Amino acid sequence: MAQAAAAQTTEDRRVPLSMSHIGIYVHDVPKMEDFYTRVLGFTVTDRGKVRGADIVFTSWDSKDHHQVILVAGRPKELAYNHINQMSFRVASVEDLQAVWRHVKDEPEVTDMRGMDHGNAWSLYFRDPEGNRLEIFCDTQWYIEQPCLEDLDLSMSADAIRAKSDAFCRTAKGFRPIADYQAEVAKKIARGR
Repeated sequence: MAQAAAAQTTEDRRVPLSMSHIGIYVHDVPKMEDFYTRVLGFTVTDRGKVRGADIVFTSWDSKDHHQVILVAGRPKELAYNHINQMSFRVASVEDLQAVWRHVKDEPEVTDMRGMDHGNAWSLYFRDPEGNRLEIFCDTQWYIEQPCLEDLDLSMSADAIRAKSDAFCRTAKGFRPIADYQAEVAKKIARGR
């Protein structure tokens, strides 16, 4: 009976997942490969065909064979892209500003906007085929979400930090991110 209970516990346990990669259907593989490698800095790790369609694997991390996969075959008649967004983390607001400087003058990038979420600073934009991307870095704070404050990435990094700090200290739920993460870790451990 103890073995049956142990087996059930093992089978019922929640298995932690973390983001690994995303694959998107595209209209123009060479154009999208150029954007993801030249503008966003990904490296092509492999390429080939799958079920007759061109496929390109890209990554920023040598330990990940692929993080973004580009696959030919996106229907022209599809009125919207079924992917909400692809999000990529950077280490600091300075890194976020470097990406912004690199992307902002791309002629086919649209809907670019910076957002201060309190717990993260984000740059949103659409790639040349309209897929929404988010490049973000974490802050040291937590405030209740959602929070959508405009973020001017042309400001100095110190000015961004100071403005965000002042705003967050007045926002509902304000506390250090480490406190919030400890609370979530307890919820995860309890299974809810």
